[in-house]
Amino acid sequence: MSIDLPWKHGCFSLRLVTGVLAGLLLQWSSTAFAQEDDYINPDRPGIADGSTVLSAGQFQIEAGLQREDHGSRQVSDQRLFIPTLLRFGLDNRWELRVESNTYSRQRVSDPVTGVAVSEGSAPISLGAKYQITAPEDSNQPSLGVIVRVFPASGSGDFRTRHTTGDVRLAADWDIGSQWSINPNVGIAVYEDDQNRVFTAGLMALTLGYNASPRLNLFVDGGVQSPEEKNGKTSVILDMGVAYLLNRDVQLDFSVGAGAAGSTSPRSFFSFGISKRF
Repeated sequence: MSIDLPWKHGCFSLRLVTGVLAGLLLQWSSTAFAQEDDYINPDRPGIADGSTVLSAGQFQIEAGLQREDHGSRQVSDQRLFIPTLLRFGLDNRWELRVESNTYSRQRVSDPVTGVAVSEGSAPISLGAKYQITAPEDSNQPSLGVIVRVFPASGSGDFRTRHTTGDVRLAADWDIGSQWSINPNVGIAVYEDDQNRVFTAGLMALTLGYNASPRLNLFVDGGVQSPEEKNGKTSVILDMGVAYLLNRDVQLDFSVGAGAAGSTSPRSFFSFGISKRF
């Protein structure tokens, strides 16, 4: 899921990106929906990432547009970014990953200080996923490990000053023919808004329901503790839907809000598209 937590994370035109996505969507939607078991399995939407990897030689792009409201009654704080994940399958156990919130924009409107707009590129992570188990019996969980490293990168107000990263254990478990759970647990070293480095614990859980072979509904939540150096715990909840256009293309939409913490968004919405090559 592409929530504005560091573990769920470069500047170009927003119009260009949305135009390209629209064009690709028109092209892919004309492809017949294949009646095969080999369907695309993106890590978006949802806060928790999956445990499975791409097959050797496959490439997958998962991109979206996310808007968040971090303001209060007195101050408006709106944020926009384009979360993007690139995945490259090496073999039946390993995949390489490049991830970033890419173009980022923040608009703060304060009745005292006026309007301030910041634009720039978000930090980029280099990482890998290793699939520990892939049981043939779907009633048994699949397990994987995801590691990311964020070198100091980005631009403007979004630039980081230190190398950070995280490691997470991810699982997927089908419960019957329609329900599934996808938990994550991990540890991270992040940088807060004051450029201070701190260590945090990570947890996430997604509950999914397959309403049909094409349509999946989900609810999930994510926890980071602390949310910043010497800070409190951040909790985010969301819900959404994913729809398969064909076996290689998925669309998604989600909405949510922060349930605890000062860095969580008051509300957000996101939509995206994932394509496997």
